[in-house]
Amino acid sequence: MRIARFSIDGNVAFGAVEGEKQDELVLDIIKGIPFADFELSGTKVPLSKVRLLPPVLPNKVVAFGRNYAEHARELGNEVPEDPFAFFKPATSVIGSGDAIQYPTFSEDLHHEAELAVVIGRMCREVPRERVKDVIFGYTCANDVTARDVQKREKQWARAKGFDTSCPLGPWVETDLDPSDLTIQLTVNGDQRQLGRTSEMIHSVEDLIVNITEAMTLLPGDVILTGTPAGVGPLAVGDEVAVTIEGIGTLTNKVVKRG
Repeated sequence: MRIARFSIDGNVAFGAVEGEKQDELVLDIIKGIPFADFELSGTKVPLSKVRLLPPVLPNKVVAFGRNYAEHARELGNEVPEDPFAFFKPATSVIGSGDAIQYPTFSEDLHHEAELAVVIGRMCREVPRERVKDVIFGYTCANDVTARDVQKREKQWARAKGFDTSCPLGPWVETDLDPSDLTIQLTVNGDQRQLGRTSEMIHSVEDLIVNITEAMTLLPGDVILTGTPAGVGPLAVGDEVAVTIEGIGTLTNKVVKRG
C-alpha cells in the first residue's frame, strides 16, 4: 500500500494512493493515523487536487554515510568497516514538490539519492530477525549536502542539516522488498546517479540493528541508507528527481534562499 500525507482545504490527512497512471491517481482518505490500526474511509480525492506533504514528520532522521563502496571512493574516502551514522534534524525535512533552498553559506551544493526506511513502532535493541516487524515502509530521499562546508568543517551538522536538506516522498510504500531496487537520480532530466540497493555495504537489517543498539526509534522516524556513486552539483533553477523502483519519484526544484 502507498500511504501519502497531504493537505486539502487547509486540512492535513493521510490517504492510500490508488491507481497506476500519474494523472489518474486518487487518495482514499484514512481514518486515524497509519501507525496504528486504521480504516479507509471510502472518501476519495484526486491526487491532482491536493498538496503532497512530507509523508512523515520524523522525530529524527538517522542517516548512514559511505554505505556504497563506489560513492565512498569517488569522494576519496575509505569504505567504513562498521555503519557510519549522522543526523539530519526534523527541520530539514520537506516533501515532493517543495523547494530546496540553496544555503547562503555554501557554493557547492550536491544531490544524493537514497532509499529511506520509515519506522512504524517504538523500538530499541532490535534483533535481526525482528527488523521487518518495526518497519512501516520505504520512501525516496535526497540527502542534499553542502559539500564545501562538509569538507571545511569536518563534522556535518551544517553541511547536511540545513533547512530543506532532506526531501522525502512522494509517499511511503509499505509492501516492498528493499534488497535489490534500482535507484536513479536526474537533474533537469539528465541522469546523474544510477545504482541498486543490492550494492549497499550494510543492509537495512544491519543499519537498524546498529542504531537501535544505541537509541530508541519512534514511529515516523526515518533511516537514510546511503547513496550510490554519481553525486554532483546542483544550481539554482535545477529540478532534481529521485526515482526508486517500486516506490515512485520525488521531485524538487532548487531555489535561491530568500
